[in-house]
Amino acid sequence: MIALGSDHGGFELKEAVKKHLQERGLEFKDFGTYDLNSCDYPEFGRAAAEAVASGECDRGIVICTTGIGISIVANKVKGIRCALCSEKTSARLTREHNDANMLAMGGGMIGTVQALEIVDTFLDTPFSEMEKHSRRISKIEK
Repeated sequence: MIALGSDHGGFELKEAVKKHLQERGLEFKDFGTYDLNSCDYPEFGRAAAEAVASGECDRGIVICTTGIGISIVANKVKGIRCALCSEKTSARLTREHNDANMLAMGGGMIGTVQALEIVDTFLDTPFSEMEKHSRRISKIEK
């Protein structure tokens, strides 16, 4: 189960991500926003992050215009490791090295094709399980 959240600046990209997840046969829960009306990203970023932190959802994807604000919000929730990615290499490495459980993207910064490639990379890349990375994640959690 994948938690999704966006503000109005990320709404259209979130809708494209939803369609893509459906095509892949992946389940998701949309925590809003549900239209293009101006809104505050902290509400939706926090709701998605809390769903991941509680175990209700396995991973999360959050989107605002730049991805910056909503990633900051998500990372305020204990247990969340949200990475802002604008290309596939960062998406792969944040899964392999940081076991990131949330992905943030900027709806005004990247196109749909690139965003969906980032989503696939993030969702399909496992954590490396290397001791050095596990040790570092443990330090982050403390």
